[in-house]
Amino acid sequence: MAAIPAVSVANLRDLGGLPLPGGRSVRPGLVFRSAQLNRLDPDDPAVADLGVRTVVDFRTDGERGERPDRLPVGARLLVADVLADWLATSGLPPAARLKTLLTHPALAEEHLGGGRTREAFARTYRAFVSADSARASYAALLAELGAPDAGPLLFHCTAGKDRTGWAATVVLSLLGADEETVREEYLSVNPAVRQAFAPMIEGFTAQGGDPALALELIGVLPEYLDAALDEVAVRHGSMEKYVREGLGVPDEVTERIRERLTAGGG
Repeated sequence: MAAIPAVSVANLRDLGGLPLPGGRSVRPGLVFRSAQLNRLDPDDPAVADLGVRTVVDFRTDGERGERPDRLPVGARLLVADVLADWLATSGLPPAARLKTLLTHPALAEEHLGGGRTREAFARTYRAFVSADSARASYAALLAELGAPDAGPLLFHCTAGKDRTGWAATVVLSLLGADEETVREEYLSVNPAVRQAFAPMIEGFTAQGGDPALALELIGVLPEYLDAALDEVAVRHGSMEKYVREGLGVPDEVTERIRERLTAGGG
């Protein structure tokens, strides 16, 4: 997967080029992932040259209100609030309040110290699979990718690592990527995310915050992804059935996604 060195968008990546079985690969230039677009400069050539036609925003109402997206020229916005159900029943999970937690070390320690960060993220990742709003959001993403007139698409959340990471996992799994490729892609965002949040991490530790806690908040860990994959296995048995039954995506849409996003091979 190619990282795109955009000045105005953090953690921007093209899923294209990732290997698939049979000598195939993900077709480049069609599906991108990133952090939020609130600072996007439409004239930033690294973004403008992508020709993005659809932006899928996985953030909550509050996140979008505080830092609304700036769209690439010619792009339309699709709001797909993954955590709407979670917010209604459990309050904001760490994935949706990173900046608040990193600004208040005492608050972070109170709510997430002593190993509770990992537990909280595991619960959130399970909700990516089971919550109604999450299922509707990821179904909407796949519907866009499989539309007959689909163009280049970018999906994102706030840091571009959790809600966005699961979306990339689903897409790559549908394309037949093996487990090693899926996991490497999922974990590959860590350096970019840590760089983007470096000033906040420094401020957090300067105020006496636990650096290990900060890194657990900022980064992604294999066990977070494991929680979502286990939820898929328990509820549906396979990723294919999760997409068909859990997300309600018709097989013909899945096939169009595979045809569009697969390059090479026989």
